[in-house]
Amino acid sequence: MKLYALAVAAHPDDVELSCSGTIIKLTQKNYPVGILDLSRGELGTRGNAKIREKEAKEAAVLMGVSVRENLNLPDGGIEVTHENKLELIKIIRKYKPEIILAPYWIERHPDHENTSKLVREAWYLSGLAKLKTKLNGKVQEPFRPKKIFFYVQYFYQQFTPNLIIDISDVFDKKLKVIECYKSQFFNPQVKFNAKETLLSTPDFKEYLIARARFFGEMIGKKYGEPFLTLSPVGLNGIDDVILPERS
Repeated sequence: MKLYALAVAAHPDDVELSCSGTIIKLTQKNYPVGILDLSRGELGTRGNAKIREKEAKEAAVLMGVSVRENLNLPDGGIEVTHENKLELIKIIRKYKPEIILAPYWIERHPDHENTSKLVREAWYLSGLAKLKTKLNGKVQEPFRPKKIFFYVQYFYQQFTPNLIIDISDVFDKKLKVIECYKSQFFNPQVKFNAKETLLSTPDFKEYLIARARFFGEMIGKKYGEPFLTLSPVGLNGIDDVILPERS
């Protein structure tokens, strides 16, 4: 299967919180999209790896993604090693995505920062013909995606995007995708007997809405998802550009 986009995250629910609106917009246009979670989120305060796996599958179906895989790296122990880079390269060469979505490299959680470094290094190395990998006993062909789009997670104040996607028409669905993680986030209809965290309070949902409004306003839309690219993004015409309206 060849993907148009591959979203890589440290933990299940990272993609849903950060760039699921963009993924939904792509899948609604029949672009094949995949998700690669590097860990199972087993260190999460609420729930466990088995619960998180079930929630991730439910969210994947709602987003309409074609595939979701997990590298089973240790939660809290994702490291930038040669072995981990090779495992990520195998996935890149397997699905040959045109673009990769990855976390920004300045973050609150060390796993997020290391995931960003892993993706960036694996992205480049994956295109080297002399770096050999095998999958199911077969030598893989070199492949390097055209772009990496870095998404924001918690430290959005440190993040200056150069691309913002209008997700106004799918924002309600994005919230439903996030709510698939019933053990993680506030849901008045679900009682989960566990310690309360920042994510499980009603305020966290308000924070997500406010952040999407903040970035949406930058382009004159209600809700937006921000990204940072390291090289220019080409457009077919100036009519593709969304400019904020100012009186």
